[in-house]
Amino acid sequence: MRPLQVLLVDDNPAARGLAEEAFSLSGQPCEVTMMESGADALAALMDKNGIRPDVVLLDINMPGMDGFDVLEAIKAQPHLRPIPVVMLSGSAAPQDIRKAYTLHANAYLVKSVEFQAFLNQIEDFVVFWTQARLTTRPHDLD
Repeated sequence: MRPLQVLLVDDNPAARGLAEEAFSLSGQPCEVTMMESGADALAALMDKNGIRPDVVLLDINMPGMDGFDVLEAIKAQPHLRPIPVVMLSGSAAPQDIRKAYTLHANAYLVKSVEFQAFLNQIEDFVVFWTQARLTTRPHDLD
């Protein structure tokens, strides 16, 4: 089975580094592409020859184009719509969670502040999306 392809979008270098470490320690076959802005991620996804991840892990609070804007743009594009998007945020605010699901997020994950708990979250994330992903990648359905 091929490794799970994850696109992680987060403007915070420390958060990206922590996530990179957590993914590498997960023990699961996974390839992570990291982007530091919503605009860069969307441009890469919109490029016909660009990346096609199995799942997007998307931070909410980013300057410029925030995670909600990126989510809305992804779900507005027929060729990107099938790609699952998981919002990853430090916010457990009900209005943020509600907005994410209203915009058709596939899941909402509140980042744990404790490293071991965050490692467990990433491990569970990879296991779940490896088992739940489509048997073919979304761009192969065209």
